[in-house]
Amino acid sequence: MIDLIPFSGQILCDFTSELGEGPTYDQRTDTAWWFNIKGQELHELHLASGHKTIHPLPFLGSVLATIDPTRQLIASDQGLFIRDTVNYQLSPFATLEDKPGNRSNDGRVHACGALWIGTMGQRAEKHAGAIYHVAGNRITKLFSNVTIPNAICFSPDGATAYFTDTDVNHLMRVDIDPATALPTGDPVLLSDESTAPGGVDGAICDADGQIWNARWGAGAVEVYKPDGQKVARYAAPATQPSCPAFIGANADRLLVTSAWQDMDDAARAADPDAGKTFELGIAVRGRFEPDFLL
Repeated sequence: MIDLIPFSGQILCDFTSELGEGPTYDQRTDTAWWFNIKGQELHELHLASGHKTIHPLPFLGSVLATIDPTRQLIASDQGLFIRDTVNYQLSPFATLEDKPGNRSNDGRVHACGALWIGTMGQRAEKHAGAIYHVAGNRITKLFSNVTIPNAICFSPDGATAYFTDTDVNHLMRVDIDPATALPTGDPVLLSDESTAPGGVDGAICDADGQIWNARWGAGAVEVYKPDGQKVARYAAPATQPSCPAFIGANADRLLVTSAWQDMDDAARAADPDAGKTFELGIAVRGRFEPDFLL
């Protein structure tokens, strides 16, 4: 087991989300965005000023992608919506699946502008979810029988996708077409984490191709080389970190969301930073998220 590097960062936001998830950063406005899925909220934090806004949502949102300076794409339990950043209007864009008991979970935009987005049962029912590829309004199911889709991210050259089913805890990789983000082969095992503490949750891939993964239940962010070798473990101030995001003008800082979901009063008292959003406090070689291409 690799030694756990102590937390040396800071709390970016004291608000405790039941299920903080889906963080992303818009370098054009120096703004970090994330969701409190269970609270039906979209959180907006301007980094330079510290100004925070919470936007109520009429659904369970989990993933946000920028389209252009005035439009965003949001994935939710009710499908995909386009959000106007000026008047906050939400317009239906596409339906992912006809399963009323399901919601969206983890997802990320590829450099070509296509979105990979996972769905799951609201109570994490076995094999209820799937992972989809969204290119404009064309939706293709990639993988079925997924329980908790997570860790969706892409290599810097756009030729590899990573993902997991947290219920299985196998970090997977699959070759994809860099021009379309569609798989060109079958998924293969990158790292078997089924006997390690915690669950493989949200992930991002840095400029060197390393995978930064939030380890739900283990209070850590773990780093893998593209060959699956684990090379670092950084402590988080909350037991259930959920997803990282590169932030800052140079994408050289790391934001991590967390959650207090499923904690009773005693567990929350023992984990006072659960649900807060924090910065890891280390320098990273990150990348900015691409826009979703309509």
